[in-house]
Amino acid sequence: MKTYENTGNKDTRSGFGAGLEELGKKNEHVVALCADLTGSLKMDAFRDNHPDRFFQVGVAEANMMGVAAGLTIGGKIPFTGTFANFSTGRVYDQIRQSIAYSHKNVKICASHAGITLGEDGATHQILEDIGLMKMLPGMTVINSCDYNQTKAATLAIAEHNGPVYLRFGRPKVPNFTPIDQKFEIGKAIKLVDGTDVTIIATGHLVWEALEAAKMLDDQGISAEVINIHTIKPLDKDAILNSVAKTSCVVTAEEHNYLGGLGESVSRVLTLNHPAPQEFVATNDTFGESGTPAQLMAKYGLNAEAILNKALKVCRRK
Repeated sequence: MKTYENTGNKDTRSGFGAGLEELGKKNEHVVALCADLTGSLKMDAFRDNHPDRFFQVGVAEANMMGVAAGLTIGGKIPFTGTFANFSTGRVYDQIRQSIAYSHKNVKICASHAGITLGEDGATHQILEDIGLMKMLPGMTVINSCDYNQTKAATLAIAEHNGPVYLRFGRPKVPNFTPIDQKFEIGKAIKLVDGTDVTIIATGHLVWEALEAAKMLDDQGISAEVINIHTIKPLDKDAILNSVAKTSCVVTAEEHNYLGGLGESVSRVLTLNHPAPQEFVATNDTFGESGTPAQLMAKYGLNAEAILNKALKVCRRK
């Protein structure tokens, strides 16, 4: 089976920062807004090099969304930056009314998503954000898997006309996708060919899916691994073409199984090609304090969990 090399662990939020800084140099319409978390969002370089296009709004996330919506009227392309919890749950009304309803060209960029936020605990570890954002009409939802892909996604969404939710994380994770990749919104990436089980993963779980596929290969089970970086619009063809071969699927995400990638995949299968499915996700629960590794293990969001669900779903065929 095809294998991927980890070129070094890097945090995905730094990929966003690098992409934003590159946009600052090449696109004068891009502006950035931050809610008092410039360092955490890695927006320092953009702030320092383009001070006339950077707006520090303070701990006023709702106001930030309103200001961003207003900036689009003058032809600007605003990128907002704060933690995922504050980018969605805290400001959902403002996003719905001021951005989504009028299809404003705002890029909502959210770091510290999921339980890998770690020690800050349940109040900051939002596990509902994908569900919240994908239900908004016209909202594009992206969940990138590593540094390189996050940088590429940041560059790509500037060219997309319409609101976008870009989700990424805090911890350093394997960086394994191509440095020169072209990011195509709504286009899944098949990482490994397989015939026995489809593993569809997003975000930090993509690397774990690749690790699980290697363990399955050692047991004589051929796993196909698909990186769904765009939750909405979802690449239905990639899902259906794969499941037509394997007849079963495991979805893996750092999110509640209610409302996330897994449910989107279930809908595609139910309407087009019913097949057994298992979920690797949090089970309708809040998180807690702990290191990212401890929490991923406790909540079953790792390669071992994907392996076990793959074995289970294969028995259900």
